[in-house]
Amino acid sequence: MAGLNETPSGERTHIAFFGKRNVGKSSLVNAFTGQDLAIVSDVKGTTTDPVYKSMELLPLGPVEIIDTPGIDDTGELGELRVRKTKQVLNKTDLAIVVSDATDQNRDIENELISLITEKGIPYILVQNKTDLVGKSNLPVKESHNNGEIWVSATTNDNIFELKELAAKLAKSQETEKRLIGDLLEPGDVVVLVIPIDKAAPKGRLILPQQQTIRDILESGASALVCRNTELEETLKNMGQKPKLVVTDSQVFNEVSKIVPEDIPLTSFSILMARYKGDLDILIKGAKEIDNITEGDRILIAEGCTHHRQCNDIGSVKIPGWIKQRIGVEPEYLFTSGTEFPENFDDVKMVIHCGACMLRDKEVLHRIKTVDSQNTPITNYGIFIAFLNGILERTLRPFDNLHKLLEQEHEVNN
Repeated sequence: MAGLNETPSGERTHIAFFGKRNVGKSSLVNAFTGQDLAIVSDVKGTTTDPVYKSMELLPLGPVEIIDTPGIDDTGELGELRVRKTKQVLNKTDLAIVVSDATDQNRDIENELISLITEKGIPYILVQNKTDLVGKSNLPVKESHNNGEIWVSATTNDNIFELKELAAKLAKSQETEKRLIGDLLEPGDVVVLVIPIDKAAPKGRLILPQQQTIRDILESGASALVCRNTELEETLKNMGQKPKLVVTDSQVFNEVSKIVPEDIPLTSFSILMARYKGDLDILIKGAKEIDNITEGDRILIAEGCTHHRQCNDIGSVKIPGWIKQRIGVEPEYLFTSGTEFPENFDDVKMVIHCGACMLRDKEVLHRIKTVDSQNTPITNYGIFIAFLNGILERTLRPFDNLHKLLEQEHEVNN
């Protein structure tokens, strides 16, 4: 059961290994992690899908290591593998470009570095297989956003130095963000409303709820947790007003009627949107639901895969609420996990989950990809708040966004 207490993938620094086939990426990943994570073979294209491994990289902390298929793969299947490799870049915090020290042709590596640089990702160029060229006094070069190092995955030469350089470069890119802590002062009390229904995982809380509680505690504040069915009694019995009430978005309508107007209210999903996404784009996207007509296609995307219950929020509840709102039946598309389209020409709107399982870099990439094609995108919490007519209220805890929304409302009227 120890895995339940591990740092989730979405909160780990993602370090991905890229390169041509047969340059020793998988051997290097195994040496880097100290485990036989990836299958090693002299046959080109042994790695057919990205392989993920969680580990601790000191002094950086928890990281996710990704071994990718060769960027020069060929054929129909090869093209699919290359596409998956390039998709990994959208979640990568540090790229390790692996080259064969015995091969002086660097054209593909240079193209890969150009693509990585365009995305603003720091990188390390690793010359592997130095044991085959008799290289001694292996060099290590370092600059602000990149480095170069000569290593041997076979003899472990410079592997320790590679790990040190990777930790240093990745740490230099870190920014301090809080899920809820920046809204709180020590001694504050936050009420968390968590429904326990058929969709709730047995014996545990879902990830956004766990993360919110942890951040509240780190702020020196207190978390008071109750179900929506006990919320009214809980508020009556409190000795002080809570600083904030955070609810599961699915019970927004019920909770908003119970919580007095002078107590700030938001949801776990909206906190996640603020933490990982672009709230301004997501807020604008929610309002586009009123422009949807019969037969328009709406993509409902989730960042993880799970067994859908009979009253699932993405496939049942949200489509039901949409029909109540606009009175017509759009066509729905569904994606989950790592799968996400690149083209949205035939989609009128995208509604995304809170994305607690995704890296913030990947969430922003998804938002910007959709928005750049002039397709509205929103997230579950923001969308449900809008449908219930309480979007402005749920943004009040974030003063700057609330003021922007009020100014927009004044201009429109």
